[in-house]
Amino acid sequence: MTSSLTRRVVLGGLAATGGSMALARAPETSIRPVPRDGVGLPPAPSAPAAARELVSPSEPLVQRAGLSGDVGFAVVDVKTGAVLETRLGSKPLPPASTLKTVTALYALDRLGPQYRFRTQVLVTAPVRNGRVDGDLILVGGGDPTLDTDGLADLAVLVREAGIHEVTGAFRVYAGALPRGDRIDSDQPEHVSYNPAYGGMNLNFNRVHFEWKRRQDSYEITMQARATRFRPSTSVASMSVVDRKTPVFDHWSNGSRDNWSVARFALGRDGARWLPVRYPALYAGDVFRTLARSNGLVLPPAKIAETLPPGTLVAEISSAPLKPMLQDMLKYSTNLTAEVSGLTASAAYSEVPSLDLSAWRMSVFARSRGAGAVKFFDHSGLNYDSGITPEGMTRLLAANAQLAPLLKSVNLSLAKSNPAPKGVAVHAKTGTLNFVSSLAGFIETQRGRTLAFAFLSADTAKRDAIPPAERERPPGVKAWGGRSRTLQKELIRGWAARYA
Repeated sequence: MTSSLTRRVVLGGLAATGGSMALARAPETSIRPVPRDGVGLPPAPSAPAAARELVSPSEPLVQRAGLSGDVGFAVVDVKTGAVLETRLGSKPLPPASTLKTVTALYALDRLGPQYRFRTQVLVTAPVRNGRVDGDLILVGGGDPTLDTDGLADLAVLVREAGIHEVTGAFRVYAGALPRGDRIDSDQPEHVSYNPAYGGMNLNFNRVHFEWKRRQDSYEITMQARATRFRPSTSVASMSVVDRKTPVFDHWSNGSRDNWSVARFALGRDGARWLPVRYPALYAGDVFRTLARSNGLVLPPAKIAETLPPGTLVAEISSAPLKPMLQDMLKYSTNLTAEVSGLTASAAYSEVPSLDLSAWRMSVFARSRGAGAVKFFDHSGLNYDSGITPEGMTRLLAANAQLAPLLKSVNLSLAKSNPAPKGVAVHAKTGTLNFVSSLAGFIETQRGRTLAFAFLSADTAKRDAIPPAERERPPGVKAWGGRSRTLQKELIRGWAARYA
C-alpha cells in the first residue's frame, strides 16, 4: 500500500534575539573573508574577446561613490543583445549570491520547472497485520525545503499504511546526493547560512536554540521547530559556560552537535538558528519522535550507506522546482541553491562532490555565452567563484524568462528623491565582506527591457580581515551602503539614458 502527499511549506525561522517567529531564510549578507586556493579542477577556457570598452557615461557616479576596489558593470538590450554600457566588463569578479541566478537557470534547464523532490519510507519486508519483520527506511531525495511539519505528514501516512510495529532497524538513507558537513569551510562555525547538505535535509539543516532566563540560570531548548510541530532533538545539545570568548564553541563525536555558549552573551530571553552538521541523523531523530506520536515505536536511527531493496509505503513531495527557486532567489537560501545545483548535475551522471557539480555548472554557463567563469559552489558563498559583468549580463539577456522569479528593487534614494515612475527593476542581490553585487532586468518607461550586472569587490580589504572579526568586520557596513546607493543611481541613469 502506498500513500502520497504533495506539499509546499517554507520553514519558519527566528531572528537571533527575542524568539519571535519569522521566515527562515539565508541572510543576504553571507560572510566569507579569506579566499582559498583552487580546488584542482580543470581550468576554464579562456574568455572570448570582450566588447571594446569605452569610457562609461556613468563614470562620474562611480567616482563620486568613492568605493575602494573594483567596480564593474554591463548593460545589454535584451531584444538586440547590444552592449549599451560597460565598465570592467571583461574582468572576473565575485558574484556572491547573484550566482543563484545562474543556479536557477541551470536547475530549470536540467530538471524542468515541474520537478519535485521526494521523501519516501520503504520497508524491507511485507506488512502483515500491521507488523514489519524487517527494516523501515527513511529515504531522502534531497528536498531542501523539507521541514518538521512535512515529516509529521509522512509519519501519518506510515500509520495510514497500517504499520504499527517494526522488528528490524530504523535506517536513514541520504546518499542520493553528495554530502558535506558545511557549504564553505572558512565560515564562522555558528552561522546558520552555512549548514550541511546532502540527500536528506531538514529545516534547512538548522536547529532552533532558545534560552529563557530563570533567576541565576537559563532554560535551554534545542528544537526541530516548524509551524505546527517543534519537537526537541538529541542530535544537538547546548551548555552555558562562564567565559569571555568565544561566544559559541562546537565539538562533535561524529553523530552529535555539541554546542556551548558564553553566559555573558545571552542576556535575558532570546533565540537563534544554529547549523546542523548531521542532517540525516537529525531527520531520523525527529521522524522517530513523530512516528511515536502515531503509534509506531522505532529504535534510534542508523545511517544506511546503500539503499537496500524495499517496498514503498509512504511518500511526500516538495513544491514544483520553479516556485521553489523563486523562494530561493527571494530569500537567498544557500541550501536550496546547493541542492538544486547538485541535483541538476546529477541529471548528467553521478556527481561525487560539490566542487565537481559547480564545475559542471561552469561548463553550462560558458555554453550559454557567459564567457570565462569559475564556480566553486551554487550559492555564491565561496569567494573564489568569478564571472565577468558582461558574461553575467549576456547570460541574463538570453534568459529573460527569469525576470518574474526575481525580487522587485525599490529605486528610491530618499523621501525627497523617490523612485522614477514607470521604471521596474527585478534583480538578485549579493553580499559578502567587501563584495556587493546586483544583477537582473530593467523595464524602462517606454517598455524597453535591459539586462544588467553590477559587481563590486575590494579583495585587499576582504583578505585583511582577522578571523575574530569575520562575522561583523569594521568598515564593511559603510562600504556596502555606498555600493548599494551607487547601484540605484546607476540603474536610474540607465533607465533614463536608454529608455
